[in-house]
Amino acid sequence: MYSYLALGDSYTIGEQVSSQDNFPNQTVSLLKKKHVEVGTPVIIATTGWTTDELAASIREHNIVDKFSIVSLLIGVNNQYRGRSVENYREELEQLVNQAIGFADGHPEHVFVLSIPDWGVTPFAEDRDRHKIALEIDAYNAAKKEIVLAHKCHYIDITESTRKNGADEEYLVEDRLHPSGKEYAIWAEQLAAEIESQLKK
Repeated sequence: MYSYLALGDSYTIGEQVSSQDNFPNQTVSLLKKKHVEVGTPVIIATTGWTTDELAASIREHNIVDKFSIVSLLIGVNNQYRGRSVENYREELEQLVNQAIGFADGHPEHVFVLSIPDWGVTPFAEDRDRHKIALEIDAYNAAKKEIVLAHKCHYIDITESTRKNGADEEYLVEDRLHPSGKEYAIWAEQLAAEIESQLKK
């Protein structure tokens, strides 16, 4: 039985969706269908968290267990609050190193998802969508560089959110966060990467 730790923010817990519809739980369901037995994910995530707030919570949880799989999705709130990419880079690097530690020193068992583009959603209709997109691209470029340098997996979900982010079917009531339908797309990508890695 494989174990799974999911670290993140609202996109990891699945704001306004049932727990089975968030992407960590959908990923586990997909893996089980492929006879890859993964336990219920341990999720450390809260809506609104930035990198430093996630890091603080990790310290508070005092995690001693090791996990077969670790996913990390963090950064949208850094961008939303106008923090610098340099600050993000520094704090993300520490989180990636921690994630590798939780994966018992196996970077290939760490899966880092890109930041969704909330600027395409109806919630952002009064915002500068182009500026948001450029900032998220800069954050994701930094993220990808760090993730690949540490030999972890980088999973691009940003394009999917840009394609579907204006479609109400892919959003929950707040018209900002993804619905289970969008999370299913992320889960398929993540499950395929995990399955491929665990079968090596």
